[in-house]
Amino acid sequence: MDLETLQHRLDALRGYLDIAGKESRLRELEVKLNDPHLWDNPTEAKAISQEATRLRKAVENYRRLESDLQGLLELWPELSAEERAQMQPELDKAGRELEDLYHQTLLSFPYAENAAIVTIKPGAGGTEACDWAEMLYRMYTRFAERHGFKVEVVDVEPGAEAGIDLAQFIVRGEYAYGLLSAEAGVHRLVRPSPFNAQGKRQTSFAALEVMPEVDESVEVAINPEDLRIDVMRSQGKGGQGVNTTDSAVRVVHLPTGIMVKCQITRSQQKNKELAMNILRSKLFEIEWKKKQEELARLKGESRPNEWGSQIRSYVLDKQYVKDHRTGEMRHDPENVLDGDLENLVWAGLEWKAGRRETVAVGDEE
Repeated sequence: MDLETLQHRLDALRGYLDIAGKESRLRELEVKLNDPHLWDNPTEAKAISQEATRLRKAVENYRRLESDLQGLLELWPELSAEERAQMQPELDKAGRELEDLYHQTLLSFPYAENAAIVTIKPGAGGTEACDWAEMLYRMYTRFAERHGFKVEVVDVEPGAEAGIDLAQFIVRGEYAYGLLSAEAGVHRLVRPSPFNAQGKRQTSFAALEVMPEVDESVEVAINPEDLRIDVMRSQGKGGQGVNTTDSAVRVVHLPTGIMVKCQITRSQQKNKELAMNILRSKLFEIEWKKKQEELARLKGESRPNEWGSQIRSYVLDKQYVKDHRTGEMRHDPENVLDGDLENLVWAGLEWKAGRRETVAVGDEE
């Protein structure tokens, strides 16, 4: 990357990062951090400290890059062609750092830094769809592992013949919800079927739901009288590690009909805590979406119904993966299904941030 391109990217990044706004907010937070009574409320103090740390890191990184590039710009006219070539590794490093900062701007929405609660459900299609749901389950757990995230399984229900009827898990790590948020939607698989002798081409669908995990610091009203809590024996395919005690917990929120089941641990109390945490997050998400829709209505905005929309196709016999929102294309589906999703994830987040137009693309079939 050349110096002029780096400078243009840095200038554009200043607007995306809102450096002036971050510095102003940081000054406000530092006043609060110097208040000796701040830690009387540890939850609030922790949130303020974490926000200040994130802002300080973004501002300092930007200012350091700005200073480095300014120094290079002043020095550049005096350098020989050979000296400029020797500086190329420094320019490449600055380019990577600028890209990292740009990615941070795509993760600036509410709760992006939270853990992600991911639910995968097969669509119509019986065994084929259940198998596809299990492939997606593996793909996203592999993606999490590649990022050093922790995956906490809540519930996995096996399909009647193969695959899964449901998988629900929590991904814990830095910006886990932020990274996975744009992956929500319907995923489509096209392949020669491994479940019939003729190997006929089959299309299967599975839905991915992603929501931020919220803890008790986020106020969500749950009336105990609105809950039905059942304890049951867990279900599984058998084998080592299967929970065989009567510790599975199902929590039903009667007013909304939301049902959460957790059967992954041998502790009934732990399963109940996990189920209640997911219920709290689901109820919070419902109210949050209502508020966002109301704000959009008041502003006169037209928002697409993203829930349930087909976002991506994985066409194995043609060796491609295509995102229907961004036009992003891959010709190595085996790597994608092994969790190599970087460019697809970032393109989806650009689309979510309104920096990519929805691309009308058809399948290459």
